[in-house]
Amino acid sequence: MSGIESQPDATGEWASHNDAETFELGARLAEQFTGGEIILLDGPLGAGKTIFVKGIASALNINVDEVTSPSFTLVNPHQGRLTLYHLDLYRLDEGLTAAHAVDLQELLADEQAVIVIEWAERISAYRWPSAVWRVRISGDGEEARRIIIQRD
Repeated sequence: MSGIESQPDATGEWASHNDAETFELGARLAEQFTGGEIILLDGPLGAGKTIFVKGIASALNINVDEVTSPSFTLVNPHQGRLTLYHLDLYRLDEGLTAAHAVDLQELLADEQAVIVIEWAERISAYRWPSAVWRVRISGDGEEARRIIIQRD
C-alpha cells in the first residue's frame, strides 16, 4: 500500500491518514480526466467519499465549497473545465430502478462530463457503456483509510 505521495496514474492502493490526503488523491486522479470518465465510489458512511469527490472537483476547476453530498437531491451538477455530475444513491433501493431515478442514461450521454456515483453498489447490475473507475474507501478514520482504485 502506497502513501498519498505516490501518483495515482491508473490503479493501485493508497493509505490516507486524513481528509487532506483523501482530497489530494481525488485531485491527482482527476488531473488526467478529459471527459467521459465514470467513477463508482463505495465505502461506509463517513469513509471520506465526498472528500474524495471534492478533490476531483478541485482538479476540474470547480469551487469545492459548492460540492456537498447530494443525498436528498440525488444529482448535483457542477461546471468547471468539465461538467461534474455528482450522484448519491444512498437513499435509493438497490437495483436498476436507482439508475432510472437519477436519469443515469441521459447523464452518460454527456461525453464532456465526469460522473461520480457514491453508493454505486446499489446499481451493481447496471451495464456500463465503457470502462469505469472503481474506488473503494475503507476505514473509519481512527486508522489510515485504505483507498483502492481499479479500472474495469
